[in-house]
Amino acid sequence: MYKALGLISGGLDSSLATMALMRQGIEVAGIAFVTPFFSAEKAKAAAKIIGHPLIVENISDVHLQMVKTPKYGYGRNMNPCIDCHALMFQLAGERMVKDGFDFLFSGEVLGQRPMSQNANALKSVANLSGFSDNIIRPLSAKLLPVTAMETAGLVEREQLLDFQGRSRKPQQALAKEWELHDYPASGGGCLLTEEGFSNQLSDLFNHDPAATVADVELLKVGRQFRLSATAKLILGRHRADNEALQQQIKPEQVKLRCQNFSGPLGLFCGNGEHEELDTAAAIVASYGKGKDETEVDVLCIAGGNEFVQRVKPMPREISRQLLIR
Repeated sequence: MYKALGLISGGLDSSLATMALMRQGIEVAGIAFVTPFFSAEKAKAAAKIIGHPLIVENISDVHLQMVKTPKYGYGRNMNPCIDCHALMFQLAGERMVKDGFDFLFSGEVLGQRPMSQNANALKSVANLSGFSDNIIRPLSAKLLPVTAMETAGLVEREQLLDFQGRSRKPQQALAKEWELHDYPASGGGCLLTEEGFSNQLSDLFNHDPAATVADVELLKVGRQFRLSATAKLILGRHRADNEALQQQIKPEQVKLRCQNFSGPLGLFCGNGEHEELDTAAAIVASYGKGKDETEVDVLCIAGGNEFVQRVKPMPREISRQLLIR
């Protein structure tokens, strides 16, 4: 029995691609990747429903380096889809060789995404991955050149599909025919396709090219304020944000909180001067219960040191100008 390893997102397309090969008697396993920008939760759910093993790998560090300098650039936002797919095929290909799989597959559909899933883009993904002779896209295979797997008889071309374009109706009809009823709605799942997050990520890269995975994780928490080229403030919006900031704080960062009024937790990041820390404290004060006071004491904690900044709460209309959005 031949063995295939597939890139699994947990969406309808990758599920149908998996089932298309399983219906030919091919032994299928999936691989799903975890980064700061997407998780493997949908893939885990899909694998459980369909009944195939799933490998989950955290590739945060190598993926972040790719996002910083993609060969094929970005899409509408900070999404380097061609480079991302190529990296995932590269890593899956290495696992294919290591674990004795015969070929790779994905749920990509020709023309579903005009920029990243046209014929040239699919070819670029395969070539950039280094495993171009080992990749098949079962959902559009009849519209694409014959692969080595079909020529060698590992896969029967006639049992593959000819889906193309952006409409989901053919896939939905096939899912109904194959009795696949539980699958997520299309779209979503990758923060790099979201405008607000992309703006914050672009700001981070512009001001800190050496940003780490931990720095990116902080973008997912609270409000982000750019104070200067070297300093920013992250402000919790609710208890969950405050708890997340508390867990992720680094020794060199400053924690800020109003001393005599309830309010959000702030995290001062960077190498700002005293003026920037005053600005951060004024913003923290403006989002607390003492926002209408003449002055508010803001407790600042850096490592094991504590000190108090007495500030006038910044008018909300001014602080909003510093928001990264």
